[in-house]
Amino acid sequence: MYAQRPLAYAPTPYSYTPNTTRSASINLDEEVKLASSSAERDLYESLAEIYSIIVTLDGLEKAYIKDVVTEAEYTETCTRLLKQYKSSLGDDTVARAFVDLETFKRTWDLECPRATERLRIGMPATVEQASHSGPSTNKAPGTTGSAGGTSGSLILTATENFITFLDALKLNMVSKDALHPLLSEVIQSVNKVTDADFENRGKIIQWLITLNQMRATEELSEEQARELSFDIESAYQGFKSTLE
Repeated sequence: MYAQRPLAYAPTPYSYTPNTTRSASINLDEEVKLASSSAERDLYESLAEIYSIIVTLDGLEKAYIKDVVTEAEYTETCTRLLKQYKSSLGDDTVARAFVDLETFKRTWDLECPRATERLRIGMPATVEQASHSGPSTNKAPGTTGSAGGTSGSLILTATENFITFLDALKLNMVSKDALHPLLSEVIQSVNKVTDADFENRGKIIQWLITLNQMRATEELSEEQARELSFDIESAYQGFKSTLE
């Protein structure tokens, strides 16, 4: 019998010779630095904060669906998380590293479908959806689920917010960072007056989603601005009809 020859590419127990020079250069007690500069460290911290916001928001959405949190608690927390998310991406360096939500999720192996949808819409579910279950127990004191028993101050605030938004469009304020906050105030003030799904209320939500998906400095076209003005004016008339 011939002795079996080892394959040329198969290592034998005696074929490895430690590189003593390389081994000696590794200090196991040396701290591994994840960032080479303070700017890089700040970037990683910001991206970690965004990761945490997305995960937390997804958990909040699940809790709201299961009725674990009240509408008031959900609205407050969701609003704060959305603001923190937008604030984090306000830094150009962070925004470039983030790229976009889908890219960030792929990079860090995130799913979070409920948080993804909430970030796409850009507002809490309590603001997005009109309730049809009767008066809410979380409304401000002195209000009811319909406009009939609502205080005059809340109606006045909602009316002023509609007018302020429409005036902004007339003054050619057509960027996202100018319009989105104003339109958010419109829907929030309207919801304090009535939870009725009045005519063209959905237009307010659609435009909020459209504006939310734009870059901060991106502007509406002239045609979009005219369409937006028409839709919000129509929603204003629909809102006023609930007060009659």
